[in-house]
Parts: sequence; structure tokens; C-alpha cells
Amino acid sequence: MKFISPKTDFAFKKIFASQESKPILISFLNALVYHNQPLIQDLEIIDPYQSSPLPILKDSFLDVKAKLRDGSLVIIEMQVLQVESFARRVLYNAAKAYSLQLGQGEGYRYLKPVIALTITDFIMFPENNQVINHFEFREKSTNISYVENYLQLLFVELPKFEKQLEELEELDELWMFFLKNAPSLDTVPDKMAQLPEFQQAFGIASQANLTRKELEELGKREMFIHDQQGLILFAEKQGREKGMKQGMKQGREEGMKQGKEEGEKEKAQAIARQLLPLLDDETISQTTGIPVEEIRKLR
Repeated sequence: MKFISPKTDFAFKKIFASQESKPILISFLNALVYHNQPLIQDLEIIDPYQSSPLPILKDSFLDVKAKLRDGSLVIIEMQVLQVESFARRVLYNAAKAYSLQLGQGEGYRYLKPVIALTITDFIMFPENNQVINHFEFREKSTNISYVENYLQLLFVELPKFEKQLEELEELDELWMFFLKNAPSLDTVPDKMAQLPEFQQAFGIASQANLTRKELEELGKREMFIHDQQGLILFAEKQGREKGMKQGMKQGREEGMKQGKEEGEKEKAQAIARQLLPLLDDETISQTTGIPVEEIRKLR
């Protein structure tokens, strides 16, 4: 049995954003957003396309968007490629989802919290080893939370998740393992097969259940990602080679400069040795530029 990679936007939306995916998404969000607590009992999966009535605001595509029972919005994005200004894009999409809740004339009291969950296939925060980083507004010096933390950013960095199948214990670990390793599995692991939401997720992710058109679309998305990753690696390689060449050039120039200085020093010392029987130390120092202390050592 072969499974498609949930990392592509096509597969991610198919697994988590279809109407029959509601139990999958509830389990997924309870695990990653609410630390394995079953706080979400129901939700509504809605069109993730954010369209603004203001022409100055850009339109944005999200992978999944859901409204919880209390009205809170959760927007989810799976990002494989590390592109320029990605962190700003995440903040922009979260702020936009928050601001677009109100219709004309509606008061701010109708605003509901927005949680932006971003899963990345690259490392965004190398300064720590946490797989999940949760950001909210806090006072800088006292660290107290803002009165109403209605805008929160969560990041899941898959490269940091290194647990193997036999080490998995919590629900969030099972979901991260699924996201990272589904294409390399031949069967549904026993730990996951016991949970209905994983049975359903693997069923949707099975290549056998995809139409030919869906497989073609998936192939195009994967090819695009591989091409972009290749371009990134090529650019990084060129940057390293350019840096090495510059370093070698600077090294040669520095070496020539250092060699010239050593030669001048040896030449001055040779002259100083010839003058030792003829002149005093101070006069030799003034003539050759060698410090008096070194003249005394030569003598």
C-alpha cells in the first residue's frame, strides 16, 4: 500500500479540509493546538480562500480554515519551501483573518480569536529544539499576557521531530509522524490503526483511492516542489563556491602581504646585524626601524 505525502498542499487539503475530514481535523487540532486535550468537540470547515473587499489588500490562499464552536477561527498552512518573507506572510494571513471577521457597522465585541497553525518542512527557529513553538502577545519586561490574546501563532517544524515509531506516545507525536513519514510506510502502524481518525486519514492518503486526474495533479505539485528545492540547493552551492573563491583570493592577498612584511623584517634584521659592531642600539633602531629591545636581543 502506498500513501501520498501530506506535505503537498493538494494532499494536505484532501486529507484535512474535505467535509468528511471533520473527525480528522478535530483530532489534529486537539493534538497540536490544545496539547492533546479534547477541547474541540465540533467545528466547521470553511472555504480557506481569504478575499478582501478592499483592493489594497492582497488575496491569500490557506490550506485549511475552520471555525470552532465558540466562533474562534483556526487557519492552517503546510509550507514545504522556505521562501522570502514567509514569516511576514504568516502574520499577514493571521491579521487578515482577524480583521475580515467584521461586516460593515459591526462592533469589535464580535471579534473572535484567530489561531494560525503553520507546519513547515524547514527550520524557522534554530535557536531552540522545540518542535512546536507557540507565540502570543506578552508584556516585554513582566511577561504577562495581553488582556485578550485573540491572535496566536503556532509553528510545527517537522525537521526537528526525530522520534521513531516505537517511541511515539502522545497524539501530537502520532500526527507529526504521519505528516513526516506517511509516504515511506507500507501499512498503517498498529498504534495508529487503533484510532478511527488515523484509519480515515490513511484511507484518504492511499494512492489506490485517488483518481487518475488526482494522481496527475499530485505529481505536478511534487515535481514543482522538487524543482524549487533544486533551485534553492543550486543557489546555496553557488553562494558557497563564491564565498570560497573570495576567501581564497583574500587568503592569497593576505599571504602575499604577510610574506612581504616578513621579508622586510628579515632584511632589516640583516642590516642591523651588520651595524652592531659600528653603532649603538638607539642609532641602529632609528636606522632600521627595529625596536631597541629587539636590537638588544640581536646583540
